[in-house]
Amino acid sequence: MPDRVLVTGANGFIGRHVTPTLEREGWSVRRAVLRSEGLDNEVVIESIGPNTDWSAALEGIDCVVHLAARVHHKHEEHAVQLYHDVNTAGTLHLARRAAITGVRHFIFVSTVLVHGRSNDGRAPFSENDLPTPQGLYGTSKAAAEAGLKVLAGDRTMKISVIRPPLVYGAGAKGNFALLRRAVNLGLPLPFAAVRNRRAFLAVQNLSSFILCRLVHPDQDSNFEIFLVADQEQVSTPEFIERLAKASGKKPRLFNIRPKVVSALFGLVGRQSMHESLIGSLELDTSKAIATGWRPQVGLDEGLRLALAAQHS
Repeated sequence: MPDRVLVTGANGFIGRHVTPTLEREGWSVRRAVLRSEGLDNEVVIESIGPNTDWSAALEGIDCVVHLAARVHHKHEEHAVQLYHDVNTAGTLHLARRAAITGVRHFIFVSTVLVHGRSNDGRAPFSENDLPTPQGLYGTSKAAAEAGLKVLAGDRTMKISVIRPPLVYGAGAKGNFALLRRAVNLGLPLPFAAVRNRRAFLAVQNLSSFILCRLVHPDQDSNFEIFLVADQEQVSTPEFIERLAKASGKKPRLFNIRPKVVSALFGLVGRQSMHESLIGSLELDTSKAIATGWRPQVGLDEGLRLALAAQHS
């Protein structure tokens, strides 16, 4: 029998890439979804929280890849309890149930936001840095990580935490979707003067690292954290230029001092977007590389695959 893995959020952006990657490598994948799509090995979970019944989903499962999360909310300042219930309490409840049912490896996809949105003036973030989470999403993920570390000390189940930066690919939302739309429309973008360096992650590379963790877990540790990113870490204007090239478009970047751009973002209440586009976010990925994993695609290939699938 092939190893059996439960993937939560299997019909989300990342899940739609992870599940076929695992299946191609011979894993038997059970998809946990909030809405049925009539797919094989699918189990519908009505909601994720501290009281979710995971018994049917976890029956006979060897490993769990937990992707499902509350990421966006229109009124984030009023959603503290929702982020906690789904991302923190919901994650820990699932992990406890998984440990009780005999799951041997639990992979939790967290976020680089547990470090903050920018490392301007500092060394690249590493797994050894103390968490300084930003926003409700980052804070709820950091709290889940802390709970998982405690759980790993009490159980035999191995736990791997992955902290990705912006993940791009076909179906990606958030800032990648906004940039792709702006480039396609030929909108002028005020980032030509930005001199930052940021980590990005092709969804194919995230999927391959998840597979690597499942196939080659650590033998000596029950709890490990990994920062994962593409090999190239580039500036925002270079990312836009290469996105435009992959789109067959001409980038329309113009020069405004970054401080002025920052002020404009602040005026429209999008300070977090400013930090995500103008600030630097460099990651030290040496620990992930030391596992033997290597990014499967480069930045240009990842962008080409994202856009080719988008238009197919």
